[in-house]
Amino acid sequence: MNYSRKSYTVNEVTKKLERYCMYQERCHLEVITKLQTIGMIPEATDLIITHLIKNDFLNEERFSRSFARGKFNFKNWGKVKIVGELQRRNISKFNIKLAMDEIDEEDYLQKLDWLARKRLHQIKEANLQKRRKKLADYLFYRGWERDLVYSKISELIA
Repeated sequence: MNYSRKSYTVNEVTKKLERYCMYQERCHLEVITKLQTIGMIPEATDLIITHLIKNDFLNEERFSRSFARGKFNFKNWGKVKIVGELQRRNISKFNIKLAMDEIDEEDYLQKLDWLARKRLHQIKEANLQKRRKKLADYLFYRGWERDLVYSKISELIA
């Protein structure tokens, strides 16, 4: 089958991606993937990416900081999961460190306590070991560090 693909000019795609980046913070990988989906050649992709960076539509530091804040505040993710997701998006170690600085340590520990207590209240298991395991699995899935999880479980389940 012969599918005809709509072709765009570099200016059309640039305007389209400006709107795409204004709508929400994007990382370079998301923009590159979008350009590949549209079918842009590598030279045009480089030109558009350069334009977006130069005009501050695309900023990986801003993206990583925003991503970390959002996932921590709204999705209740721990640092392990946030770092993993940023690495998956090819964010630099430097920007990942800056993103982790966005999370206040006191807020982080309070969130873990709140999340663990909330989840423990929902677990109806009578067996103590199974309760511990279910709580640990839940917190690990959400990306919380092992040492923090185990100390919180020891504190909550005697």
